[in-house]
Amino acid sequence: MKLDVDVLRYLSKDDFRVLTAVEMGMRNHEIVPSELIDRIASLKHGGTYKVLKNLLKHKLLHHDSSKYDGFRLTYLGYDFLAIKTLVNRGVFTAIGRQIGVGKESDIFEVAKEDGTVLAMKLHRLGRVSFRAVKSKRDYLKHRSSYNWLYLSRLAALKEFAFMKALEEHGFPVPLAVDSNRHCVVMSLIQGYPLVQVKELQNPDTVFDTIIGLVVRLAEHGLIHCDFNEFNIMIDDDEKVTMIDFPQMVSVSHHNAQMYFDRDVECIFKFFSKRFNLSFEENAGHSDDSKVDSEEVGRPSFADIKKVTGFLDKELSASGFTRKDQDDIERFTGDDVEKDLDSDDTESADEHIEKDEGHFEEEGNPVEQGETSKEDTEMKQDVVSENEGLNDLGTVPEEDRQTEHENEPELTKRLNKQRRRAIQAVQGGRKNFTSRNSYKDKGGRSSHNSKIQKQLGNW
Repeated sequence: MKLDVDVLRYLSKDDFRVLTAVEMGMRNHEIVPSELIDRIASLKHGGTYKVLKNLLKHKLLHHDSSKYDGFRLTYLGYDFLAIKTLVNRGVFTAIGRQIGVGKESDIFEVAKEDGTVLAMKLHRLGRVSFRAVKSKRDYLKHRSSYNWLYLSRLAALKEFAFMKALEEHGFPVPLAVDSNRHCVVMSLIQGYPLVQVKELQNPDTVFDTIIGLVVRLAEHGLIHCDFNEFNIMIDDDEKVTMIDFPQMVSVSHHNAQMYFDRDVECIFKFFSKRFNLSFEENAGHSDDSKVDSEEVGRPSFADIKKVTGFLDKELSASGFTRKDQDDIERFTGDDVEKDLDSDDTESADEHIEKDEGHFEEEGNPVEQGETSKEDTEMKQDVVSENEGLNDLGTVPEEDRQTEHENEPELTKRLNKQRRRAIQAVQGGRKNFTSRNSYKDKGGRSSHNSKIQKQLGNW
């Protein structure tokens, strides 16, 4: 969708209030109900519905009434919220022409009040040219559902954090100015993408500089993962600048070597074709001979010497700032892993209960006053176990503290077994029905209950 900022001058405070209300509602709703928008915006005299109609006309919202009457933000509406916030901060005061289009972003010129020109990058995850986010990026991890606007915000946070850190460590990157939602503002590079350059005065020097950047990034614990002629800027003095950082990963990533070799191969292949550098002949034998690789100067991931103060560790490995790490980890699945662990524990306890109660099969309950063979054997085992119990029938506190200190899960299960064993000795176990008895429709247990009712009527 084309960014038309002319509409921005005609929007009122109420319009932005309703846009913000829709954004807040999308935290828990894919389509935000109209009643919820009205409650969040809290406009006087029911003016929310009139504002929604105006925003819908300018395509800042999308209306969906398939299941219920509701709205969601479009990318244009999300753009206006980010731009309005940055303008209020004084980051820029004017928006100029579009200077770049990528598979997952759009870049525009913006100007400050003093005339300084900056670059504004709007992330656009979800467009047709780039929808394989789950397989190409690590934003989602274990999550299956997602929102494109929120993923764009995560990509912007990640790029801004990397750009800030690389700038502080002396890497040739744009100057990070500010970030809000899915928008990143940076300094404008006075140069050209390397893919548009046809001739270089010193191609060997530029090539060595670019390969040196790949190695230096790896020494600081990072791999670019998309280091090619499209993401390298070069000016008239042949000064190189790196751009585009959302996909960067740590050297500890399980595919780090593959990404590193791919970045190196992209640079070798481009310079051999575009500038006819003479390392292509030996590059074909570099995998089979160490001598050829040394002659060519192709760096190896195994030979990278890691320096102290890794950037991936400073950025909490995933690339996000520590301030937003907790919120992002909750989104990307850390809580899901904890839930899975807790589910495993519960299933293990249920398995123990099932093993302990194997003599009380469904449909064959043990009647009171009867003692099965398994009950007798269990009581005999419990009597020997019960010798270590005090008068109250519990384990002494000293023994409980020292026993299995390093295995709390095992202690929990053993205590559960002891309690059940004590109940069996002192007063007999209770008859537990099946856990799935409420699901049994027309089965053996329901059939038996019907027969008993009929017999009671007789």
